[in-house]
Order: sequence, then C-alpha cells, then structure tokens
Amino acid sequence: MAGTLTLEDGSTCLDFITLFFINPAPMGLYPLQHRLSRLWERLRRFHQGHMIGRTERDVRHHYDLSTDLYRLFLDDGLNYSCAYYRTPDDTLEQAQAAKLDHILAKLDLKPGMRVLEIGGGWGSLAMRMGEAGAEVTSLNVSPEQIAVAEARVAEAGLERTVRFVRQDYRTFSGKFDRIVSVGMMEHVGIGRLDGYFAKVRDCLEPGGYAMIHSIGRMAPPGSAGPFILKYIFPGGYCPALSEVMTSVERLGLWVCDMEVLRLHYYYTIRAWRQRFEARRDEAARLYDERFCRMWEFYLCGVEISFLHGINMVFQLMLSLERDAVPILRDFIVDNERELRGDIQHIRHAATK
Repeated sequence: MAGTLTLEDGSTCLDFITLFFINPAPMGLYPLQHRLSRLWERLRRFHQGHMIGRTERDVRHHYDLSTDLYRLFLDDGLNYSCAYYRTPDDTLEQAQAAKLDHILAKLDLKPGMRVLEIGGGWGSLAMRMGEAGAEVTSLNVSPEQIAVAEARVAEAGLERTVRFVRQDYRTFSGKFDRIVSVGMMEHVGIGRLDGYFAKVRDCLEPGGYAMIHSIGRMAPPGSAGPFILKYIFPGGYCPALSEVMTSVERLGLWVCDMEVLRLHYYYTIRAWRQRFEARRDEAARLYDERFCRMWEFYLCGVEISFLHGINMVFQLMLSLERDAVPILRDFIVDNERELRGDIQHIRHAATK
C-alpha cells in the first residue's frame, strides 16, 4: 500500500499472492513455527470475538464508500456477492442474474408473501422479489446503500411492494413467510451466530422458511486475516460449517437443504478484479493511489483464497417445521427453469 514493493518484468500482485497460497508447506516445516501459528490463531480469534458494539460502524466502513467505486467493477445491478455461474464462460451480468433466479427458485415465492431481507445491499434482490409479487422489507445499516436502493425502487415503480429500513437486524421484530439473507452473516462476528439464527427463528411465520447465503470455510473455526480486519471488513468473519450447524442445532431449526458453491466466487471475484484493473485510473481519481493498491491486494487475495485457499460459499434453507420446505429438491429446478423461460421452450418442443 505504501508503494515500496516493486513488481517487475510484467509480474502482478495476483502472481505475488498466488505464490504464498500454492506454497503453504514452509510455514509448518519447523515445530516451533507450527506451535506459534496455532497460538496466534487462537489469540486472534479471542480478540476478534470480543469486538462488541461496533457492528454498524464496521459495516459502514466498507459499504459507505462511494457507490461510484462499486460501479467500476460490479454488474449493472450492483450485486456485491457471489454470482452463480452455469459455465465459467458466463459474463458477470449473466451469472448475477442467474444468482437472483437461483435464490428466488429456492424461496418458492407466491404473490402476497411477506419477505424479510436481512442485509439489503443496493436493492437488486429486493426488487426481484418485489417483481415476483412479494411484499419485501429489507434491512440495512448503510445510508449510502439505502439511498441508492430507494432511488432504484422508485425508478422501477416498486415502492408499494419494497421498502428499506435502516435498522440493525437485532433490534427488528415481525413475522414473515420467508426470510432471505445474502452476504450478511459474514458480518455477524465470532460467537454471535446464536443471536443471528434466533432472530431468523423468531421472525418466521409457522410454515415459513429462510434462505441464508454466506461465505464459509471448509476448515475448522479460525479468524479473519489481519489485513482484511484492519482495512477492508472490520469485525468480519466467515464461519466454518461446524460453527453454523452447531448454532442451528442449539436454536432448534431444521436444515432443510444445503448447497455448497465452490468455484463460483472465484469466477465472480476474478471478473471484479479484471474490471477494477481496467478502470483503475478512475478509482484513483475517486480516492488515491494508496487506496488502489489496497483494493488490488484485497481483490487478488480473496480471488486466490477461493481458488487455492479454504473459502467457499454455502446456501442453507432453514425452517421451524420439518415439512415447511418440499421434501424433494425438484421444485428448485422447476422454479429456476420457469424463471429462465425453459419450461415454455420444453413445452413448445414437445408439441412438435
């Protein structure tokens, strides 16, 4: 970030970070180094687990940056979470549209259903659900994002079905047929999953269910990297599945479905990095050179962590009753095909 590291002969920040991810063995060659690494990991986890009372400030640190910055590298819908790639050659726009369809297919929305969105971003998913006939309440603590989302909703004429509320989910109450949370659980923090899932449980109507989408770890519980914590996502933590499942069990929720997306976020962040690099000069005019180097290191690091590291994305469907979600996953595929128009094509072909 200070500009004192020189990358020569066409090498890049991505090349530099890749070297460390694909050569992990030297860090554990010496017994003392191995013991020190485990000790530091435990200390970091303890420290991070005691960062209380800072959630809104931490979230706004990242999401209240200029929306013009995010427009440089996100898709037109400003979707800032893992896309859904049917093939690695899909465009970012295609993959983000597919992600929204995939989530709607899982939610199995019917007109008039009341939906709570925990963490609304810039509004694309809320708008998509509103277009499907749902009545959407979307929670967010970022005034910058809410302002943009409300303008988009007004332009689309969805004010009667989609509303944004600036409020921490922990202080919110209500009952809903569906709850959806995409890219929010990463901000809950170590040791606070019970409170998060308790809120999901308490806001569900009988017969309703929730769809949770989050970055996770395929490794045991740990902590966030010091760079990410200090400069990018203060207070952030991507939980291990063991932590998530233990919390869900304590809260008495049924896990009706779980899907693990492994390489999808690698493809997503690769597209973000490439777009950011192509418009780097514009980013430097918005902020400065130091910020651009910081952002490059962030994007390169998370991209490679989804290719060679321990990160992945999971989607859970949670309910109070065992039969709230259809017992076969076929409904997801059927809904998704209908959303994409495939059913009409199949029926047309069958009549020939």
